[in-house]
Amino acid sequence: MGNRKQLKFGALIHGVGGTATAWRHPEVPVDASVSFSFYKEQALTAEAGKFDLVFIADGLYINEKSIPHFLNRFEPITILSAIAAVTSKIGLVGTLSSSYSEPFTVARQFGSIDHISGGRSGWNVVTSPLEGSAKNYGKSEHPSHDERYKIAEEHLQVVRGLWDSWEDDAFVHNKETGVFFDREKLHRLNHQGKYFSVEGPLNIARSKQGHPVIFQAGSSESGKNLAAKGADAVFAGADNIEEAKLFYKDVKDRAVAAGRSRDDIVILPGINPIIGRTQEEADLKYEELASLINIDVALQYLGRFFDHHDFSQYPLDEPFPDLGEIGSNSFRGNTDKIKKNAREKGLTLRQVALHSAAPRSDFVGNPEKIADLIQQWYEEGAADGFIIHAPIPSALKDFVQLVVPILQERGIYRTEYEAETLRGNLGLSFPKNRYTVANSRV
Repeated sequence: MGNRKQLKFGALIHGVGGTATAWRHPEVPVDASVSFSFYKEQALTAEAGKFDLVFIADGLYINEKSIPHFLNRFEPITILSAIAAVTSKIGLVGTLSSSYSEPFTVARQFGSIDHISGGRSGWNVVTSPLEGSAKNYGKSEHPSHDERYKIAEEHLQVVRGLWDSWEDDAFVHNKETGVFFDREKLHRLNHQGKYFSVEGPLNIARSKQGHPVIFQAGSSESGKNLAAKGADAVFAGADNIEEAKLFYKDVKDRAVAAGRSRDDIVILPGINPIIGRTQEEADLKYEELASLINIDVALQYLGRFFDHHDFSQYPLDEPFPDLGEIGSNSFRGNTDKIKKNAREKGLTLRQVALHSAAPRSDFVGNPEKIADLIQQWYEEGAADGFIIHAPIPSALKDFVQLVVPILQERGIYRTEYEAETLRGNLGLSFPKNRYTVANSRV
C-alpha cells in the first residue's frame, strides 16, 4: 500500500464552466472547451500543485437547453491522450459510459492511455443518465436506472478480465530464439453474460500500474453499491460536512460488507473553492459569478437534472412542485436530494433553481479558511481528499499558490509525488493478475 495518510486532490477541467453562464465571465476564453492550450495550462497548473489527477467529465446527449460547455467539448479519451504527452506525474481520469460503450473497446482505450502515460490513467464509470442518449446510439429505449447499474457491474467485470489477458511477464521478446511471448501466459476471457459476450484476449498488455484506476460518481443506492463492489475511488457530492460524513461512512461500510478494506476505496467530494486574499474579496468574486445568472437560466439549468423537464410552467414563488417520479431515471441521487431538501425546508421553485445554478458553499473565503475547512473535512472522516472544480481559470491557480502551501506546512499534503503511477499516488494496492495468482495456488 502507498501513503494513505495525506490528502488527495483532483482537478476537474470543465472548459467554459459547469454552469450556464460562467462563459460570460471576462476571464473565461469562449473557446476553452475545445482549446488544447487551455486544457494543457490547467493540467500543468494542477501538476505543479502535486495534484493526483485531472478529471474530464462527459455526456452523450445535448439539446438547445444544455449548458454551453456540453454543446461543444472534447471527447475524454482524445484529450486525455494529448494531456498525457505534456505531463509526467499527474493522473488522467475520464468519463466513459458503460451503457453505450463496448467493454473490449473501453479496455483497449484506457489500456492504451495507461501505456502512453506510464501508468496514470483512470476510468470514471458512468451509466449515462439522460434518456436522449439512446437516440444517438440506435437504441429503441434508454435502460432504466437499476438496469443501467446491472449493465455497469457486468461491463466492469469484463473490462477488468480483459486487462488480465496478459500476465505481467508474458512478453519474452527474445530475439535470439525468436520467441516474442509466452503462450502459457496469454489468456482468453470467454465471458458469456446477460449483457455481454466477449472472448478476448485483449490486444494490449497490462501497464506498470496493473489496471487503470476505477472511478464512480453515482450517489443513488445503486451507484453506491457499484462503488463499494468495484470502484477504487468515488467522485462524491455533498453540500455540507455532515452530509459528506454520512456518505463517506456509508460507502466505506458497504465496501467492507463486500469483502474489501475501508482503505481500498478513496472518497473525493467535489468542491468549488472561491479564494480571495480576504473574505471580502472572495465574497465579491462569488457575487460577480452569481450576478451572471438570471431566473430563466437557473430554471433551464435545474431542468437538466430532471431529463430537461420544463420548470417554467410552475409558479416561481410557490412551494417546489410535486414531481412524482420525474427525474428518477436520470440523475436519481441528485434529483432525490433536490426533492427532499425542498420538501423538508419548504423551499420555493425560485430558491431551488437559484441554489442549483449558483450554489454558495462554505468554501468561499481567504486561503486559511479554505485550508481549515479542507483539514476539518479530512480529519473528521468526511473525505480522503477533494476534486477541485475551478469556476474560473484563475481559481485553480489561486488554490495551488495560496492554499496548497498551507496544507503542505501542516504536513497533511505532499510536497513531492510518492509514485510514478496514479494508483501509487492514491495509495491503492497493485492488482495482481488473476491468472498469475491462480497458478501460484496450484
